[in-house]
Amino acid sequence: MAAKVFVGNLSWGTTDESLHQAFSQYGEISDCLVLKDRETGRSRGFGFVTFADENQAQSAIQAMNDQDLDGRNIRVNLANERPAGGNGGGFRGGRGGFRSNNYGGQQGGYNGGYQQQGGYNGGY
Repeated sequence: MAAKVFVGNLSWGTTDESLHQAFSQYGEISDCLVLKDRETGRSRGFGFVTFADENQAQSAIQAMNDQDLDGRNIRVNLANERPAGGNGGGFRGGRGGFRSNNYGGQQGGYNGGYQQQGGYNGGY
């Protein structure tokens, strides 16, 4: 079964190809990616390497963790799986309900909001 490895503290100059080259000696790599900033295109300083099986990933972790790659000591460990259901975001709630200029109102929201009874807030 495939195993994904997180590689952190990468040099700005590390590319997908150089990361692949550094880790390929530890097993069969099915995917290798250095994440880049959307706006600048510059490396975000971390990436992922996916190995064909977990034994290969463990070998790479033991051999490469805290080793020099392109002038930086990299951190290497097993990547955490994201929970199913999209990007991990969701509706957080917030302010809702109604508000009256004259007599206060209610504040509340869905999933995590609060409710407060308002009082007299001013005249006509």
